[in-house]
Amino acid sequence: GGEGEREGGRARERGESMAENGRVSIPDHPTFELDGLIRSCLSEDLGDRGDITSLATVGDSVTASGVFVAKEGGVVAGVEVAERVFAMVDDAGVSRSWSVKDGGRVERGDVIGTIEGKARSVLKAERLALNFMQRMSGVATLTSTMRDKLFGSGAKILDTRKTVPGLRVLDKWAVLLGGGTSHRIGLYDMMMIKDNHIAAAGGIEEALRAADSYLSEQGLSVPVEVEVETLDQVDQVLTYLRANPKTFLTRVMLDNMVVRRAEGGDGYDTSLLEKSVAKIEGKLETEASGNINLDSVEAVGRTGVQFISSGALTHSVRALDISLKLKTNAA
Repeated sequence: GGEGEREGGRARERGESMAENGRVSIPDHPTFELDGLIRSCLSEDLGDRGDITSLATVGDSVTASGVFVAKEGGVVAGVEVAERVFAMVDDAGVSRSWSVKDGGRVERGDVIGTIEGKARSVLKAERLALNFMQRMSGVATLTSTMRDKLFGSGAKILDTRKTVPGLRVLDKWAVLLGGGTSHRIGLYDMMMIKDNHIAAAGGIEEALRAADSYLSEQGLSVPVEVEVETLDQVDQVLTYLRANPKTFLTRVMLDNMVVRRAEGGDGYDTSLLEKSVAKIEGKLETEASGNINLDSVEAVGRTGVQFISSGALTHSVRALDISLKLKTNAA
């Protein structure tokens, strides 16, 4: 294990940059419970019979050991979740040792952790543990890559609600571990007035007034964001702000203002976004959304916008390739 330990040590050194402020905790949520999620995922896998292949072919006294290895470079996330999976399957029967913490950076070949114990328990837990780690590490890695492209711009990269149903808290945790910033968790912790709400309320001013009234009546203090797509709508928002300085409104989402140039053209046109940011003059926070990807994010960062939200971070991310090599010894 000497070589593996050295690899893990190097990975740990590289990963220190992420943990500048120590451990990044799981996002707070009023109804989410990690153990409950893991229990439900295990029961999805084990059904009403359990792991019938292992029950048939692996003796009760057989032990197994395994090594989690990064098959490519990236940012690791999901270690704490994998740890809980093994703990819930057989805490006493499987020992775990992790050489990379969540948020740590790895290169191809780095050892992330090792497990050892009852083979049946290891085989029961390994796929679920890997699924969580690979997906979360993929999200963290893409977030980190996007954040690096914004270096020097001062803009922060945000996630969205375009997450896997049931896994939102983990998807958003992975974004934080990759150095991103969390947007609202759900529909309950921030008001976001989008085009459908504006249409239903009868206009931007009406929607903002209704939001302010509701929050005052309910005694709630949550931030309000409004979505706009044109300079005229930006003007309407600023007019409301001037007339209502005590509004709960804190941020404007500048939606679909990043346009891919026509065939043969180079890159993205961000001129409308730039004009909107200039018009707002820092009176409200600004957020760009729509068409945000690895190709466009750098240009978007140069417009002076403060936040950039990207559904791509979580809705269609590629898993980081992590393998678990197992060895069993029939006793």
